[in-house]
Amino acid sequence: MSPSPRSTLRSRRTHRGWSQARLAEMAGITRQSYAAIESGRSTPSTEVALRLARALASTVEELFSLSGDSTPPERAWDPALPTAGLFRRGPTRVRLARVSGRLTAFPLGLGGVHASVAADGVAREVGDDAPTLEVELLPHRRPPPDLVVAGCDPALGLVVEGLRRRWDVDVLWIPAGSRAALEALADGRIHVAGTHLLDSGSGEYNAPWIRRMVPFPTLRVGFATWEQALVVRARNPLRLRGVEDLSRTGVRLVNREPGSGSRALLEHCLREAGLPPEGVAGFDDTVVLDHDQVGATVAAGLADAGVAIRAVAAAWGLEALPLAREPFELVLPERMVDLPAAQALLELLRDPWLRRQVELLGDYDTSGMGTPA
Repeated sequence: MSPSPRSTLRSRRTHRGWSQARLAEMAGITRQSYAAIESGRSTPSTEVALRLARALASTVEELFSLSGDSTPPERAWDPALPTAGLFRRGPTRVRLARVSGRLTAFPLGLGGVHASVAADGVAREVGDDAPTLEVELLPHRRPPPDLVVAGCDPALGLVVEGLRRRWDVDVLWIPAGSRAALEALADGRIHVAGTHLLDSGSGEYNAPWIRRMVPFPTLRVGFATWEQALVVRARNPLRLRGVEDLSRTGVRLVNREPGSGSRALLEHCLREAGLPPEGVAGFDDTVVLDHDQVGATVAAGLADAGVAIRAVAAAWGLEALPLAREPFELVLPERMVDLPAAQALLELLRDPWLRRQVELLGDYDTSGMGTPA
C-alpha cells in the first residue's frame, strides 16, 4: 500500500489567522477542494501543491510529506550552516528558516531581541573531524519565518512589528553588523541585509562593499539616514572632544565587532586623526554586538566612550559628539523581489506609519525610505 500524504497546511494556515476559504482563494482552488487536501482525503496535483506553497511563502517539501517517511520527526540536520562552531559552547536555542530552499538554524541569544523569540529547537554539534549541527525539534513550533533580515539598526524591530500587524508576515530579525549581514546575504542564508559600510578609498557608503561581496544582482533600498556619534557619559565628565581624545590615559573605549559599520567608521576617523588603534584602550578588548549595547556599556560606567547612533545616546541619557551622517540601506537579491514577503516589506517602507514611528526614535531622516538607491 502506498504511504498516505500528510501536511502542515492546517498549522500554517491557523498560525496566520486565515480561514480555509481565504487560503483556497489565494491558491486558486475551491474551498471544498482545499478542505479535502487539508484533511488528507485528497492528494493535491503538483500545480496545486506549488500554488499552496507560494500562497504560504513556503516550499512543497515543508507543506507535504509521506506518512511512511523514515526521517524521525523530532530531529533535524543542518550540515550547511557555516557558523556551526558557535554551537561548541553547548546546547543552543535556534530558530529554523528556509531561504532559497536551504534550511538554516539561527542561534538565539539570551537577551535583547531574541529573548522574546520562541525557539524551534535546540542545536548541538555532533562529530569530531567534520562536526555537523544536529537540531532537536521542539513540539508546537511555528512554521519557518517568511523573511529573514540581518542588520544592526534598532529600528528594524518596528519593521518586524509592522509586517506582522499589516500583512501577517513573520520576520526573523538577526542583529548583525553590516559586513556579517552582507556575507550572510551572499551565502544565501538570509533574504535582506541592512548595511552602513563606509568605503575609505572612495568615501562612498555601501555600494563598493556590495559589489565586492555579493556575487549576484541586488536591489538597494533606502531605510534612513542617521548620525553616528562618539557617545560619552552624561555631562561628559572627561571633557572628550572627539576621537582624538581616545588615546588619553584613563579613557576606555567600548568597540563594535570587526566588520560592523560603526567600527569601520571609527577606524576611518582614527586614521584621519593620525591615531593607531593599538593606542586606544579597549579597542580590541571590549567589544559588543550592536548600537544599544554600546549605549548600555557607557551608561553603566564600564566604558567612557563608544560609537553608536545619536538615537541610542538619547535613549540612554548620554552625550553625543557627532562623527558622520550615514545612510542605512536594505539590500535584497533581485531574484527575491517578487516574493510576497519581500513585496510586503517594500510596501511597508513606503508607508507613512513606519516613517513616523522611526522618526520618533530620534534623529532619523526617513525622507529616502523605500527609495531604490
